[in-house]
Amino acid sequence: MKQVAVKRALVSVFDKQDIVGLARGLRDAGAEIISTGGTARALTEAGLPVREVADLTGYPEMMDGRVKTLHPRVHGGLLAVRDNAAHLREARAHGIEMIDLVAINLYPFGRTLRDHPDDRERIIEMIDIGGPAMIRSASKNFRDVVVLVDPRDYGPVLEQIRAGGVSPATRVELAARAFAHTAAYDAIISGYLSRQAGTGAGAQLPEVLSLAFERSLQLRYGENPHQTAALYADPLEQAPCAVTATQLQGKELSFNNILDLDAAWGLVCDFKAPACAVIKHTNPAGAALGSDAAEACRSALSADRLSAFGGIVGFNRTVSGEAAREVASLFLEAVIAPDYAPEALEILKPKSGLRLMKTGEVASPAGGWDYKRVVGGLLVQQRDGIDPSESSPRCVTRRAPEAQEIESLVFAWTIARHVKSNAIVFARGVATAAVGAGQMSRVDAVKIGIAKAAGSLRGCVLASDAFFPFRDGVDEAARAGVTAIIQPGGSVKDQEVIAAADEHQMAMVFTGRRHFKH
Repeated sequence: MKQVAVKRALVSVFDKQDIVGLARGLRDAGAEIISTGGTARALTEAGLPVREVADLTGYPEMMDGRVKTLHPRVHGGLLAVRDNAAHLREARAHGIEMIDLVAINLYPFGRTLRDHPDDRERIIEMIDIGGPAMIRSASKNFRDVVVLVDPRDYGPVLEQIRAGGVSPATRVELAARAFAHTAAYDAIISGYLSRQAGTGAGAQLPEVLSLAFERSLQLRYGENPHQTAALYADPLEQAPCAVTATQLQGKELSFNNILDLDAAWGLVCDFKAPACAVIKHTNPAGAALGSDAAEACRSALSADRLSAFGGIVGFNRTVSGEAAREVASLFLEAVIAPDYAPEALEILKPKSGLRLMKTGEVASPAGGWDYKRVVGGLLVQQRDGIDPSESSPRCVTRRAPEAQEIESLVFAWTIARHVKSNAIVFARGVATAAVGAGQMSRVDAVKIGIAKAAGSLRGCVLASDAFFPFRDGVDEAARAGVTAIIQPGGSVKDQEVIAAADEHQMAMVFTGRRHFKH
């Protein structure tokens, strides 16, 4: 392939960044500029001569701009192979002029979706049709046409044009990036329309899953220093989250920081009352509710202060000065919260390495999919959530839980959803007393929770994310002083487990739904 000299360029961009500079550089190199609508006006106002697309096609823009470049005189000029005599003969016969370069960026569908999530008409109008079509035509014919979709490429391409022409290697690279651009654009639209079709319990997963995650942060390394890593953002996620949070101070975020921040934020967003969670390796070392952020923080830290060292703290309320003093009493990696009072920022400012993440409002993710990568594929499932019916569990023992126990059981059950399975959560009131996480047997998770307790567990309740396969876990809990248990039920030995609870005068309730977290 030879170098391409640009004699005619079509420029049509929504984002006008640096477009005047590109057009001026093209004109100085002797290229004719063809343009549309707003882009043509911007270039004309800058004093640049511009030929309207309507003059090229012989048709005006119509249907509110939906139809303007979908014409053979545009796409023929892009797709004609320059050394194909038949192509050139047909082009001459139909008055088609060659177009050597296109500079296009698309309607901001993703940004409109984020800024106006409930304005369906506005979102639909941001589905660009002519732009992707021209990008694809130019990219297919990269041997003869230069395609630009990123303003960062304007300068380097102009340098090559001034030097005599755009190289084959550059044209291939630009075409590859252009196809990636349109593929990502279409994937965002596909994802939005799929969600509009519904993601309830009966929702069908698509036959082909198109994902368009955008790199938002290059990380120093992954879980370990020898692993390269980056953070990619889901353009369809509308709820405030760790990925979109603003960093107010502190060191650069790490791969593991982001995992723990996500876990902390997900947990506290499950509660309407002021909540605090202390996360270590994505598991809660402690979590609690309180009358305010400070009280919740004190209770959460007291559950396992040793494990809290070097952890992540999450709040679902603005961090007050009092709460900040609790945070400052311990070495922590990061804090995530909706906001920070000015006094809190002053208190935490001396801890220059502490990462402070501000999310804005509190809102749990609304539906959508959860992805888990495996070698050779991707596992996709609906996001797990607490069903409203789970707040009214069914008593299966002779003794029913008392009102105080019910409140504590519901709290522990909510926390258990955020603990790696096998998960056991001991709670006193609305604060964790101990957590047993990630064990291969449920009875060992119970034993580990008991061993980690800062004090006596007498009078506590227990939540188990899945059923007890044997009575041994219940017996261990009873010896520790647990008075009530919440679990899904569903074991073939449920009656044996219930009988064990009755023997110990414990209350036991079934939720009917498990919450494994692998």
